[in-house]
Amino acid sequence: MKRFLFGVATAAGLFLASSQAWSADTLLNASYDVGRELFAQVNKAFIAGHPGVTIDQSHAGTSAQARAIAEGLGADVVTFNQVIDIDFLVSKGLISADWQKDFPDNASPFYSLPSFLVRAGNPKNIKGWNDLVRDDVQVIFPNPKTSGNARYTYLAATAYAKEAFKGDDAKVKEFVTKLFNNVPIFDSGGRAATTTFVQREIGDVLITFESETRGVRREYGEDKFEQVTPSVSLLAEFPVAIVDTVADEHGTRDLARTYLEFLYTPEGQDIAARNGLRARDASVAAKYKAEFPDVRLLKVEDVFGGWAKVQAEHFAAGGLLDQTYGSR
Repeated sequence: MKRFLFGVATAAGLFLASSQAWSADTLLNASYDVGRELFAQVNKAFIAGHPGVTIDQSHAGTSAQARAIAEGLGADVVTFNQVIDIDFLVSKGLISADWQKDFPDNASPFYSLPSFLVRAGNPKNIKGWNDLVRDDVQVIFPNPKTSGNARYTYLAATAYAKEAFKGDDAKVKEFVTKLFNNVPIFDSGGRAATTTFVQREIGDVLITFESETRGVRREYGEDKFEQVTPSVSLLAEFPVAIVDTVADEHGTRDLARTYLEFLYTPEGQDIAARNGLRARDASVAAKYKAEFPDVRLLKVEDVFGGWAKVQAEHFAAGGLLDQTYGSR
């Protein structure tokens, strides 16, 4: 249970985090739902090198986090899993428009991909995306309305279908609709979906970030679950940014920058790799190469024309996601 009870952010907790007294040596990092273990380790290592600093955490689906910040959650930095949630904060005047230039690799210190977790022995013989639309398969992933994790799943499935059906929009929509129809319950975030699959034992396959599939196997035993890496998936970047208005108000801008820069250091990259994320640092990536299966990664920019177009066509009210998700 410890994996799923650690650092759960409740609505009351978010309120307290946003209303407490702040100082220049305290940061609040608003992060994605399944990043608890990663940032517990990152923060411990960072504080070891910066005595007297306090790092507080808030974890939830990143779309929910972005809305909470817009409504007053006093996060100095965000470590999200999709660009559009940071762009939402840009639109609210909370983050500068050129935030991707503030840090290397378009402000994404590491990356991952949607991957599959199945039960021991892979009883449904699930190997790729096409198996997920079979009538005998139940699929678990969170609600793409609230979870960046799930939006990557939606986009990865759509990208796969675009290739498989040679751009036939009707067949693509049919494929993604079948996938959604095979989901018995939509949880609000990635960690809740993992709980549904692992603890409640609902579903035949969990779709989540590769880092989460590795973490579950490590926590619950490699004899109980198997990771299945599809031959093709979608590049999932993990963008970071300083929340400019908050950092300036709190006087934490310098500390916020130093904290996010730590994620790019060999130590920060090693922590990320140990937690199942793919490192940008070449030496760290080489060190862990054997642990990460080869996979052809498609990019949002190449398949969908970029995040702005994705937001307008897929995630805006009445868009393609709404048409697929329906009244669920």
